[in-house]
Amino acid sequence: MRFMNRRLLLASKSPRRQELLRQHGVDFTVVTAETPEISSAPEPRRVPEINALRKAEQVGKLYPAAVVIGADTVILYRDEIIGKPRDLAEAAAILHKLAGNVHEVITAVAICCAELRLERQFAVTTRVRFKAVSAAVIDQYLQAVPVLDKAGAYAIQDHGELLIQQIDGDRENVIGLPTGRLLLELNHLNL
Repeated sequence: MRFMNRRLLLASKSPRRQELLRQHGVDFTVVTAETPEISSAPEPRRVPEINALRKAEQVGKLYPAAVVIGADTVILYRDEIIGKPRDLAEAAAILHKLAGNVHEVITAVAICCAELRLERQFAVTTRVRFKAVSAAVIDQYLQAVPVLDKAGAYAIQDHGELLIQQIDGDRENVIGLPTGRLLLELNHLNL
């Protein structure tokens, strides 16, 4: 899928986002955004929107003729953003906090093209309910899955059945990119 002979760039180094786009047959190039992310805002739901737009705009300045996709995913639990754990002890603490509770996974996506003066944004929210898991299950999960690069200290696609009881919404959003909605947006833009 190409857009009026414009390159499609993904401003993300996330291997999960790249794999999701590949699974949908999207032809794209990765150009990692080198912009600092924010981790808090007066309205926590705005954090991924701000980060996604910053990424897309930063790469768009370097490639003004390209269509650039920026994305950012956060875990929101009781109005608190849960980021990536610093170490396994923090990962265990995060999983204990989420156990038996519902949290939201919010992914914001920005689509930009400087040459076309295009800027489109959307966000998708998926509700995830964790099982009331024991410390032993959390330890088992942390031994099986590398979690230090994952917001919320888990990955639904990697032994998610150990932790997750129910998902309400887009599963791919929880992985890191709501590709169905993204492809609809790109098609609506008639690029």
